[in-house]
Amino acid sequence: VQLQASGGGLVQAGGSLRLSCAHSGRIFSNNGMGWFRQALGKEREFVATISWNSAYTYYANSVKGRFTISRDNAKNALYLHMDSLNPEDTAVYYCAAARGAGASSAPDTYRYWGQGTQVTVSS
Repeated sequence: VQLQASGGGLVQAGGSLRLSCAHSGRIFSNNGMGWFRQALGKEREFVATISWNSAYTYYANSVKGRFTISRDNAKNALYLHMDSLNPEDTAVYYCAAARGAGASSAPDTYRYWGQGTQVTVSS
């Protein structure tokens, strides 16, 4: 069981990035998925989540209106499109698969975690 996040990099403030997460479709197409991030010296925090059928999405207040989570179960992929990036968005971003089918912001509801991809936003 693997989750592979990609798409991170260095971007200037105000720029955009799209993160991708490839997952094992057999398991994860029926599971809620989420993105979390961890900045240096800080605890991991919730960013966005999506239910198995994309019917429900939820965002952290800090990213609402700037980030969009989506998934394509046919391609076994999860995405996070990030606009209007600012230096406070600098962190390692992790994708995760929930234990259930719904969307969830609670880390302890997630069973599988990817290895993370670094996003750095310069001012």
